[in-house]
Amino acid sequence: MLILIGAVPTAYALNRTMPEAATPGFIAVTAEARAVFDAHAAGQAAPALAAARQKVAAAVQSREVQGAETFAALSVVAGDIGRQVQQHGALRAIPAAATPNVRNDMYLTSDLLLVMQRQGSVGLGSAEVATLRRYREALEASTRYIPVWVKVGVAIALGLGTMVGWKRIVVTVGERIGKSHLTYAQGAAAELVAAATIGAADAFKLPVSTTHVLSSGVAGTMMANGSGLQWATVRNIALAWVLTLPAAMLLAGALYALFRALF
Repeated sequence: MLILIGAVPTAYALNRTMPEAATPGFIAVTAEARAVFDAHAAGQAAPALAAARQKVAAAVQSREVQGAETFAALSVVAGDIGRQVQQHGALRAIPAAATPNVRNDMYLTSDLLLVMQRQGSVGLGSAEVATLRRYREALEASTRYIPVWVKVGVAIALGLGTMVGWKRIVVTVGERIGKSHLTYAQGAAAELVAAATIGAADAFKLPVSTTHVLSSGVAGTMMANGSGLQWATVRNIALAWVLTLPAAMLLAGALYALFRALF
């Protein structure tokens, strides 16, 4: 999806599969959300659109809702999003030139609403919280979607990759984590724990790796079975977990700096 959005943002930056029939509902929930923003702006003068975007972006970055000024800025940004959608009749009709700004505004607004929801201390009533939750869900439906063909393509790629490279995976998980080979019962227990953990992580929107979860489950069954662990393998897996994030950050940062200097 990142490649598609980067290569052809006009086609994939917004959910252009949403029907025109969804536009009135989006406009209505936008108006309800703006009413909440205006009520908490406490008469604060509405900033210009560019200044409002900067204010919302700063609030997302700092994870702080700075009173009436933030609500006034949110009202301006939400109003422009609603105007763009209403003017063109649907998300699919928004022209290419306006797509990046609309997507960015939707992301910023959605992220700041999520910050407000998690803080729970910005003076919002229960009805207002429900209204803003509906608005955030409408924004996410407009931007955070994956076409079915992408899901199918990724599933096929993962399946083919496992078919080609299955042996290293199976040997490591089944023979090298514990001091004895994995039994059917241990495999079933590890898979059940992995499925439950991944399901819970999905429900709470926590990023987890299926491989990490399953490897940990297998290690747990080996401990429970009394066969013990091959600590060299466990250390290598743990070291890979620890090093992956900083290594990926450094590589991505270096590539970004290089591309920015070149282009």
